[in-house]
Amino acid sequence: MKSKAHRHEASFRDPSGFIFEDGGTVKRAINPIYFPVYQALCDNDFFAPLFKAKMLIPHVEEEQTPERIVLKPDQLDLMTYPYEWSFDQFKQAALLTLKLQNYALERGFSLKDASAYNVTFQKGRAIFIDTLSFDFYQKDQPWRAYKQFVMHFLSPLVLAHYHGAEVLKMMQNHIDGIPVSLVASLLPKRTKLSPTLYTNIHLLAKLEAKHNDEYKPKSRKMHLSKKALSNMIRSLYDYIDGLELKQQTEWGDYYNKTNYQPEAFIFKKQQIDHWISQRALKKVLDVGGNDGTFVRALSEDLDLAVVADIDHNAVALNYAQVKANKEDNILPLWFDVAQPSPGIGWVNQERSPILNRLSKWGPEVVLALAVIHHMTLSGNVPFEDSARFFAGLSPLLIIEFPKRKDSWVDSLLQRKREFINHFDHYHQENFESAFAQYFETLEQVEIPGSKRILYLMKTRS
Repeated sequence: MKSKAHRHEASFRDPSGFIFEDGGTVKRAINPIYFPVYQALCDNDFFAPLFKAKMLIPHVEEEQTPERIVLKPDQLDLMTYPYEWSFDQFKQAALLTLKLQNYALERGFSLKDASAYNVTFQKGRAIFIDTLSFDFYQKDQPWRAYKQFVMHFLSPLVLAHYHGAEVLKMMQNHIDGIPVSLVASLLPKRTKLSPTLYTNIHLLAKLEAKHNDEYKPKSRKMHLSKKALSNMIRSLYDYIDGLELKQQTEWGDYYNKTNYQPEAFIFKKQQIDHWISQRALKKVLDVGGNDGTFVRALSEDLDLAVVADIDHNAVALNYAQVKANKEDNILPLWFDVAQPSPGIGWVNQERSPILNRLSKWGPEVVLALAVIHHMTLSGNVPFEDSARFFAGLSPLLIIEFPKRKDSWVDSLLQRKREFINHFDHYHQENFESAFAQYFETLEQVEIPGSKRILYLMKTRS
């Protein structure tokens, strides 16, 4: 097999090896240049404790030749990227990276890179996925991945702390991390009084500007003992662990503001559960799923429910419940239906679009509850376009349509002011006609005590 022909688009930066697909299974090839490090890691029983602690993606060795070693890692359900995480998810990814660096140092190794893209979320928790990121520790040398950690983790988290979660989306435009000089310019002047931020952001930015190239602390002449390095890691860990996000958003407390009567809310839960359990569906994508209330009400033992929402507080609340309840089958996702994460990086393929990743994962059903009126009236998306969008995600769709007299719909229409007449098309008949081009309606029910209808639809072949 010519491995280079199968190399993944995201796997070209590291000369140590690359990932590739073999019959739909993702595997990792190790090049000869990395053999000594890999063998040393194996000899020191480096991987097993990390597998047990669920900090590093487990793998088995499938092949070993003079030309390459092939590892088969556990397969991910859905790869997510930093700009699709809540603040706390981002923070957990940063803390995991620092824990791994500390673990490696104690065993004579070190992380050679600290990219946020080395972490994703699997089974309810952050997990490191780049097995080849470890290298030998060089005595008295600074942490090679220090600046990358600052750009990929500390910088976005600190900016979000001061300016709000939307700042985390900057990672979508800065695939190599947010430039330190930019971060320093955006932080309040008082942050220079913080020993952590002055040393790791402001001073770093000054040295960067002075040398006008990639900063390496006093180049190779600088000496840093292992104890001093460990103390630096501990200081960064404690600072990041203490960071909080104080931000109120429109839909973060949605279910305490809903216009449902209690019986309508219960009926909606039961009806959705009936449709899903009746078909024993295991993979659910909840678009506009808020804090995951409806997937948690399902009686079916799901393999995975991806709960996507545009509201950061809702995603954060969902992730807090995932952690508190140790839920390994719910994945919160920060997702804008009107502007899904695009392909970025080299030829726009290094980090693939979220719709491609969702399609590859293959949800069996999409929930679109209390979302179509926002898509139509806030996003100005025609019904036909929404139908085509949902039809491309899954063979089954459970969608809720709020009628024109629904209080939330009326509120959205009133915001249109003088343009309100341009939205006369928002009616049940037009909705059903547009969706009928892509879907067959299997069942529809009125939600009692509301002005809403639930539909179970199947894509047309």
